[in-house]
Amino acid sequence: MVAIKGFIKDFGWPRIIIGLFLLALFVAAPFFGVRVDTSLNDVLVRFGMNAIMVLSMVPMIQSGCGLNFGIPVGLIAGMIGAVVSLEFNLVGLAGIVVAFIVGIALAAIFGFLYGLLLNRVKGDEMIIATYVGFSFVFFMNMMWLILPFKNPSSVQGFKGEGLRVTISVEDYWYHVISDFLKIDVSKYLIIPTGMILFFAFMAFLVWGFFKTKTGTAITAVGSNPDYARASGISIDKMRIVSVMLSTMLAAIGMIVYQQSFGFVQMYNSPLAFSFPTVAAVLLGGASVNKASILNVIIGTFLFQGILTMTPSVINSAINIDVSEIIRIIVSNGMIVYALTRKAR
Repeated sequence: MVAIKGFIKDFGWPRIIIGLFLLALFVAAPFFGVRVDTSLNDVLVRFGMNAIMVLSMVPMIQSGCGLNFGIPVGLIAGMIGAVVSLEFNLVGLAGIVVAFIVGIALAAIFGFLYGLLLNRVKGDEMIIATYVGFSFVFFMNMMWLILPFKNPSSVQGFKGEGLRVTISVEDYWYHVISDFLKIDVSKYLIIPTGMILFFAFMAFLVWGFFKTKTGTAITAVGSNPDYARASGISIDKMRIVSVMLSTMLAAIGMIVYQQSFGFVQMYNSPLAFSFPTVAAVLLGGASVNKASILNVIIGTFLFQGILTMTPSVINSAINIDVSEIIRIIVSNGMIVYALTRKAR
């Protein structure tokens, strides 16, 4: 009994309830004509598509900068890397590598400026980050129309300038990562081994980074700023490094998402990732000032599992689409839950 209470305390009721709900959906699926293997395939694909974006939350949380509601800053860097790669008509591995290089370079610059701003608003980072994300997205909405891109696949056809709302990467680097060592279990279940291995590699790099002197200093800044300051650690510098790292990971995550999805979604699309990404890491057990890679894995799987299974099973059972309602309840509910439990 003591062990059960300890598990519940450590794992948390929200994760237990949502985990049981997801399990119930998988069990009920066959009774409503929903294939379990197809559903599991969709969950694994969505996990691989979104996991690195959720991973980008960890550095900023660990440094005490809070939840990165300004993730669109990094996502836009990834979008720029993608359209630059398309502009040069690069295909296959070369195309996605160039997208990564350009995206990471721009994300480092954007992250540095973003970090400078957050250092000026200590204590209100999450509020300011939200406005930074919105502002940058709408600023880039104007830039997408005037930047000198010429690739016919990218620009609007009727005028020949200004980027399309949706740009296909199918003829360039579609599934370059996803299809690497993929496992065809059945016609309906294909394991995207490449995306999972790539996430594992990125997670290993983040884990290794936090074992270094700089990573330890970032954790110290987030855990106890007074102790960190007394130890001679530059708090502002460590916060900027963490923001840059988060922004670069977000850019990488966006490109991985695009190569799997098959399209680069422009304009307001980055805004759709802010709340779900924050909710996923919180669902995994992270708090406002502490997060781990395990939180990322658990949270992403549970959150994407709910989003994948709910429409197919619930809609088949009651013929009413409640998937969006459940998504909103889970994402916003987890954010409220985490903020009310903020450590003092």
